[in-house]
Amino acid sequence: MRKKIIEPVRQQPASLDAEWLNLESLAEVEITSEHADHPIEFALLPGQAAGWRAAEPGKQTIRLLFSHPQRIERIWLHFLESGAERTQEYVLRWSADGGKSFQEIVRQQWNFNPRGATTEVEDYHVELPAVTVLELSIIPDIGDNSVTASLEQLRLA
Repeated sequence: MRKKIIEPVRQQPASLDAEWLNLESLAEVEITSEHADHPIEFALLPGQAAGWRAAEPGKQTIRLLFSHPQRIERIWLHFLESGAERTQEYVLRWSADGGKSFQEIVRQQWNFNPRGATTEVEDYHVELPAVTVLELSIIPDIGDNSVTASLEQLRLA
């Protein structure tokens, strides 16, 4: 038997230097609530460190309404929870007709645990040709309606 030892393929982390969409100029944002010290801009605009926090517990929705249909090929989400153990669920959906109908991109649950699983980062590569509305719904804890939702970053390319 012939054999040859080869170098392992090393996975490079996704570059955060991608050409992200300028959401400030391209979209209007609708949100169900926001904490005064953690507005939605902190999660959507580059250079912010504090992220978004809801003002009220329970399910929250962040909706981006684009003034012109946008081609989206990448959706990058970053969630952080270092203080409590909880199971979060979120649904990401898009619309091409101004929100009259939606198509689900992903529905996902994540178990946060302060002893190790404190960060969830998702990097979705998609082919969405003409997005007019992108919606993120977050249930911060599927077992407890008293938990407040948060989002560190959302980037689109």
